[in-house]
Amino acid sequence: MASNKPAPEAPSPFSTDSYGGAERSVGEWNPTEDSIRPVRGRHRVAKQRGLARSSTVLGVGVIAAVGAGGMATAQDKAPVSISLPDSIADNLPDAKSLPGVGSFMSDDAEAAPVAAAAPLTTAGLTSAEAEQGTDAGEALRARILQQAEQQQASADAEAKAAAEKAAAEKAAEEAKKQQDEAEAEAAAKKKAEEEAVKKKAEEERLAKLAASFSLPTSSYTISSTYGQSGAMWSSGQHTGLDFAGAAGSPLKAVHSGTITSAGWSGSYGYRTVLQLDDGTEIWYAHQSSIDVSVGQKVTTGETIGRMGATGNVTGVHLHLEVRTAGGSAMDPMAWLNSKGLSV
Repeated sequence: MASNKPAPEAPSPFSTDSYGGAERSVGEWNPTEDSIRPVRGRHRVAKQRGLARSSTVLGVGVIAAVGAGGMATAQDKAPVSISLPDSIADNLPDAKSLPGVGSFMSDDAEAAPVAAAAPLTTAGLTSAEAEQGTDAGEALRARILQQAEQQQASADAEAKAAAEKAAAEKAAEEAKKQQDEAEAEAAAKKKAEEEAVKKKAEEERLAKLAASFSLPTSSYTISSTYGQSGAMWSSGQHTGLDFAGAAGSPLKAVHSGTITSAGWSGSYGYRTVLQLDDGTEIWYAHQSSIDVSVGQKVTTGETIGRMGATGNVTGVHLHLEVRTAGGSAMDPMAWLNSKGLSV
């Protein structure tokens, strides 16, 4: 009589421990044709569906890690199916519960995985470059060349700016040099003009002065000058300027003044002293005659006497002396020249 009890299941070659791992059964397993026959039908399809989901999860994780690290690309690569033994697959956690992965999964087991919004399989490429199929190496090379061009452009701009600055400084220096030269030339021209004006003013002054001064005689020859040495002069040196000429030639007042002395004066013969307004005294000696008297006012060019040879002389001449208000003698020729008169 047949029993209704279900037949005992054949011992499984694997059993799971508390950690979800697989360990071998203590009983001996002898494989038979039935036990090793491939599982067919609904049960196999269901298991394959679970493995397909697990395969997708693992594939996405690997691709995300590789793409984020920039080490390789998996663009245009077909997903790889990873098959695991049923005992291991049954203990895998649900893919939707994994952090950052569940969003890629659909509630429908038959639905295809949802693609990421941005490509995760590119290394160092932008979305536009990835869409265009740009190679990562070519993109890196293009960026390096672009960076080099930018650096070269920056260096060229700096060099251009430096050159422009140097040119501007040189132009400014040249402009300053030209300005300095122009100023120096203008200053020299101004100085020359001032000197010309000054010279002209001095000439006018001397001309005016000469108009107010006059030589003592108009026809003469200089026979002795101031400071000459000789025994003919009692002091050993000549103290005046000698104008040799014809006897009786008129002697003129060199400037307006007052007659302070007129008469005989020893070795000077007949002498006349004319005192100017500044106190300077003009001595006329060796005259043949005197035409003025003491206290008389005379003007420039007025005749005060005649040329002669009285006193200590060797010939007819006018001995002219010029003395300061204190009585000191000075060079008559230099004094006459200072008044604009050329002897």
